[in-house]
Amino acid sequence: MSPTPSERREIVAAVNRWYATAARQLPWREPGTTPWGIVVSEFMAQQTPVARVIEPWREWMSRWPTPAALASAPSSQAVLAWGRLGYPRRALRLHATAVAITELHHGEVPSERAELRALPGIGEYTAAAIASFAFGARAVVLDTNVRRVLVRLDRGKQFPANSTTAAERRLAESWLPEDETTASRWAASSMELGALICTAASPLCAQCPVATHCAWLRAGRPQHDGPPRRVQTYAGTDRQARGRLLDAVRTTPDGLQIDLLLGRWAGDLDQAMRALDGLIADGLVHRDGDIVTL
Repeated sequence: MSPTPSERREIVAAVNRWYATAARQLPWREPGTTPWGIVVSEFMAQQTPVARVIEPWREWMSRWPTPAALASAPSSQAVLAWGRLGYPRRALRLHATAVAITELHHGEVPSERAELRALPGIGEYTAAAIASFAFGARAVVLDTNVRRVLVRLDRGKQFPANSTTAAERRLAESWLPEDETTASRWAASSMELGALICTAASPLCAQCPVATHCAWLRAGRPQHDGPPRRVQTYAGTDRQARGRLLDAVRTTPDGLQIDLLLGRWAGDLDQAMRALDGLIADGLVHRDGDIVTL
């Protein structure tokens, strides 16, 4: 049975209290962090573990503390500074977002979700996260961690569906407190609970602040009985080939001859050529004759 509205309020309050003392000390959570700092953190943390984001975020904010500062730099410098965070197209989208904020919003990150959604590379989740974490707005911030917390607490299942469903969105909305301040804290605290306690592989139920309310725990932690969960692979993929070639160009300021560049990939030559074509098409590298540069 799903928690009643009063039980939900009790659970939200307990998780928010837990967050006040247990939350990780991340630099973008420090007082005085600007909305731009939140934007950068959200772009960097997409599909990347938070621990890998901390130092790149600090370096980025030191170099480009405002959207205008990044917008004035060539996009190739953004790709170079992105380093090994992965999915480097995010660097180009973040640069394009900086340009749009500078040109369309006088250099200030907009607070309205519709305006955020109109920026390059910002979808529904990222817009909600920025609105909540930067501006304290009441928004459904539904990432993998939150989805897992809610489906265990409320539905008694080990894992949510492979893709976010309309039913999940309705469930998340039903849990969202009416008060903006409480809702904003819940967005962060429920995400942190999933990241630190209610993890996918080894949940620490004994340390959970709301274990007594968890439907999944009461049911005996039943195993997932839905479609097989997706497992991302990396070794030998086109994505790995792209990363290897981009790293080679990034560390060679004057560029590399195509033959030498393709030789940096130990796998299939056709795969290396396909990866290079993709990098060129995405604007991550540029070809001038036989030379490839950022």
